Formats: sequence, C-alpha cells, structure tokens
Amino acid sequence: MSKKYALVGLGHRAQMYVDALLGDWQDTGTIVALCDTNQTRMSYYAEQIGGQVPCFDPQEYGKVLEMADAVVVCTVDATHARYVVAALDAGLDVVVEKPLTVDAESCQAIAEAAERGTGELVVTFNYRYSPRNSAVKRLISEGAIGDITSVHFEWTLDTIHGADYFRRWHRDRANSGGLLVHKSTHHFDLVNWWLGVAPELVFAQTDLRFYGDALPRGERPARGQGAPELGSDPFILDISTDERLKRLYLDAEHEDGYIRDQDVFAPGVNIDDNMSVLVRYANRATLTYSLTAHAPSEGYRVAFNGTQGRIELEVCERSWTPPHAAIDPSAASKEHAAESWERLTLHRHWQEREEVPIEQGAGGHGGGDRLLLNDVFRGPGDDPLGRPAGYRDGIRSVLVGVAANRSAATGQPVHLTADGTRLADA
Repeated sequence: MSKKYALVGLGHRAQMYVDALLGDWQDTGTIVALCDTNQTRMSYYAEQIGGQVPCFDPQEYGKVLEMADAVVVCTVDATHARYVVAALDAGLDVVVEKPLTVDAESCQAIAEAAERGTGELVVTFNYRYSPRNSAVKRLISEGAIGDITSVHFEWTLDTIHGADYFRRWHRDRANSGGLLVHKSTHHFDLVNWWLGVAPELVFAQTDLRFYGDALPRGERPARGQGAPELGSDPFILDISTDERLKRLYLDAEHEDGYIRDQDVFAPGVNIDDNMSVLVRYANRATLTYSLTAHAPSEGYRVAFNGTQGRIELEVCERSWTPPHAAIDPSAASKEHAAESWERLTLHRHWQEREEVPIEQGAGGHGGGDRLLLNDVFRGPGDDPLGRPAGYRDGIRSVLVGVAANRSAATGQPVHLTADGTRLADA
C-alpha cells in the first residue's frame, strides 16, 4: 500500500529518503509535506521532489500530521522525541534516524508513546545490514564459537570524519548527547544485536584531548568562510565548493544563523574526542569499547571471545587522510583512500584460523543500505538475523551512551534495568 510521507528535518540526512521515494521505492509512497526551521533547505528538496509539495514551520507540525500516514524524522538529535511522540500519538508510523534521542527522559517518553499508540516506529540502524556485520551475526547465531564471554571493539574516526562532528551542531552536548550517544549508538546497537541480550552495567572514562581549545593553537579563524588560511589548513572547511551543501547551509544561514563550517579548534566544544567504555551484559559477557575521533585512519576492529573459539572482524574504511578538509564525511568516499579493506576470520579451538568470505551487494555499505530501505518502505520480511530495529533497540543503544556519559562525569558505574530500557535509578 502506498503511503503519504512527511519529512521532518531537511538537512543532509534527508537526501537518502528523498532519493528512495523518488527512485526505486517510489511505488511505496509519496512525499506530501516538508517540515523544517529553514525555508531555504526545504526549497532545495522541494525542487527535487517537484510539484507543489507544501512546506511547514515546526510550529505547524499539527498540520503536517494531518496530511501524512508516516513521518521520517531527520532533525537535530535532541529534538527527535517531540516529533516522534506527537506522530505516534496521532496514530502515524515513524521512521527516525539514529540516535533515537539523547537522554533517559525522552527515551521513556518515546517508549510510552509507542506502547499506547498504534503506529510503528523504526530506527534506521543501517550498520546491521552491512554484509560484514550480518556475517558476524550469522556466525554467532550458528554457535560458531559457543557462548560469547567478551567483546573487544575499537572504532577510529579520522581527521576528515571525526573533525566534522566538532564543527557542526554535534559539538554541543545538549544537541547530540556527545559522540557516545550520537555516533556510538550505532556501535552499541551492533553489540546488543550481535549478542542478543541486554546491557546491564556501564562504566566509562572520557576526555577532550584534541579538538576545541584543549590545546593551545594560537589565533585561528572562527569559521571557514573568509578565512585567509582557506586551502592551506586541512581543518578549515570551504562549503562553498560543493553546490549541494552550499545551498543547504551557506545559502541558508541568513534564516537561522546555523554555521556549518565552524573551526574545530574554537572554544565552545563540550563533547569528548577520546572515550573508553566497559559494559556488562545480562549473560555475563563484557564489552570493552573505545572511540577515538582524531585518528590518521578510519575503521574498526572487533573481536569476540567464546567458549569454543574467537571471531575477528577488521575493517579499514580509509587507510590515511589526505591533507584536505572533506566537505562532509560521506562526501569523502573511499575514492580518497589509498587503501580500504575488510577481513573476517573464525578461529575455533584446536583448528587453524579460517577466513570467512563476505558477500558484497550494490550500493552503500556493501548493499546494506538497499536492504534497510526495503525494510523501511516495503516492510520487513522473514529475516533470520532480526535486522529491523524497533524503539526498544533504539532505547537500549542510547542508554548505554547516556550511562557512559554519566559514569564518566561521576566516576561511578551506572546500572540499567534488566531489559536495558531504563537507567536503574531513573
């Protein structure tokens, strides 16, 4: 059945859904309304959609809900809950970008709305659909290494991708919850899904060591536009060189004052760039996790120790970062990398190590994005890996990050309830 979709939040992330509904998934629905604080951004997407798609200010969100069957939420993380709850209370289906929200209170508000409403809520965890991550899930589900006893997970963001979080709205913890919520939500969800059990205790240490004014760097321009060092300093971003982002952000500044190209070393950064987290799960498995946001290369390593062996996944997404500032993390694609690779190995006790083949598909994330969009717009089929994610999955991944932030601030471990959907002291 074809649905009427409203898009709320018309920044960079909205493009995937617009492209889908104008392309291979156009038979599943039409875009009937756009809602954003900025008319310039809405006009950009309205041109692509064609026709006279109406545009609304967030204060007119009630009118948006009256026009639609489903809402796609791509707004700033801290505002997700207000749009999600209102849509669920209106009986609409909701597709929401990760993270579901940024704090325990709004997690609870969303849970209550989902339980009392009739609409379905989907959180778009596209990493679950990546062939390499799906292959790991398959091995674990098949019992390839027995019961999992521990997971070691290291993720590095390079000075293209990592830096970008420190020049955008994410640099303010009130907007994003910090990288342990905004970025690590992906990673915590992967582990929750891989293990198939709930997290129950979190301890963390974090710090700001590289970006912001953590180190003395002398006089620097507050933003990229007009900076005399433009082109010579790899941390200074020139968004005027990309027509799409110029129209979405530079041309839209006069409306809301949002500056997309802030200096990553300017004062005002209150999120961390080095994070270490220890998580205990309900089955007694432990996770040791680290995130570094200023590495020279981009990728991750994850290892699973089990009662019958070990699984290792190594991924290099960019082996080095060339000395230029990327317009946007996704714009700095693998074509800029000197080398990218992935390797999945299985090592059972008393046997030689074996490399597990990873089947690639067409499109982003090795074909994973297409699988996700199929589930979002056509409805999930019978998936033995359980990749579609609902609101409880979204809440569990957010709360690990929330608990980690609290632990880092207090120096104390933080407990979650048995099902991982609430902080124990909330």
